[in-house]
Amino acid sequence: MMINKSLFLTYLYLLIYITLSSGVILYNKWVLSPKYFNFPLPITLTMIHMGFSGAVAFFLVRVFKVVAPVKMTFEIYATCVVPISAFFASSLWFGNTAYLHISVAFIQMLKALMPVATLIMAVLCGTDKLRWDVLLNMLLVSVGVVISSYGEIHFNVIGTLYQVTGIFAEALRLVLTQVLLQKKGLTLNPITSLYYIAPCSFAFLFVPWYLLEKSNMEVSQIQFNFWIFFSNAICALALNLSIFLVIGRTGAVTIRVAGVLKDWILIALSTVIFPESAITGLNIIGYAIALCGVVMYNYIKVRDVKASQLPPESLPERLTKEWKLEKKSSDNNISDDDGTRSSSRFSSMSDSNNVDEEAPLVASSRLSYIARSQLSSRDA
Repeated sequence: MMINKSLFLTYLYLLIYITLSSGVILYNKWVLSPKYFNFPLPITLTMIHMGFSGAVAFFLVRVFKVVAPVKMTFEIYATCVVPISAFFASSLWFGNTAYLHISVAFIQMLKALMPVATLIMAVLCGTDKLRWDVLLNMLLVSVGVVISSYGEIHFNVIGTLYQVTGIFAEALRLVLTQVLLQKKGLTLNPITSLYYIAPCSFAFLFVPWYLLEKSNMEVSQIQFNFWIFFSNAICALALNLSIFLVIGRTGAVTIRVAGVLKDWILIALSTVIFPESAITGLNIIGYAIALCGVVMYNYIKVRDVKASQLPPESLPERLTKEWKLEKKSSDNNISDDDGTRSSSRFSSMSDSNNVDEEAPLVASSRLSYIARSQLSSRDA
């Protein structure tokens, strides 16, 4: 009964995450689109999200003490949080601006480039090495996205550039988070991330808002409905909280499969809700090709995560086994000592590889942090 309840809660949290993630994207498109709510100010909308999320995170951390703040010094904030916030703000700004020019379905197809962008940034920053198996998968993803773009009816260069730039900004944020924060020994969950990063991102967005959108808000007849923006910000915040729940209950495979499933659902829903965003057969073929590369990439990364996750007792057990075997060998005057040690090492390696693929991702794993970060990247 406990197992059934646990599985039920896991799938419930996944359903909530997929629903909220899809809902936030569709809601943002509806708010920003000139054909619907007609609020073509993506930087303003992003600032509303950041301001609201930062305020709620402050109350959760400082007032209600739902989670404890990390040990944050001025040096860590200036050298780690500030650059991460800058790229986080940029990714949201460019991603939301893309909604003004291209369809939700095509945006989701372009997001298949995320593993490619992450790999490129990781290699440039020296946190990952270029491998042929991963490179071939990235080539397959890129070819699929090119085919999908070629088949796009309403292809828009400006919107595509905005979205691709946002993807690379998000990829650089993920790599910087790994390089800067993990080297300091800090791990931020979605709530503490909002607590530290949202206010700083709000400050970064103020400059482009003042230069690009402030004048538009003054001269044009922009409608501002409090309940629309309040509910939109609530949905964005709820998405971050649902990520907090999902990360705590699922493993790498489930998280990645949920992401793929969400993309397909979102593509289908967007064509129903926004009839002008029609998709072609070439769109689907290209996205299917790209998805094959993404799935293979996910498999490789999950396999690497499993290889890097050793049970806590594995190292002491291995040392104990080797010591016992060495002692037994010396006691029995066995001459083939190297063969005994090799057998022991092979046995311990086999034990360490028997890791459940659905085991929760440990915070100390470098690759698992990337997997969690990709999930916690808001699709807003």
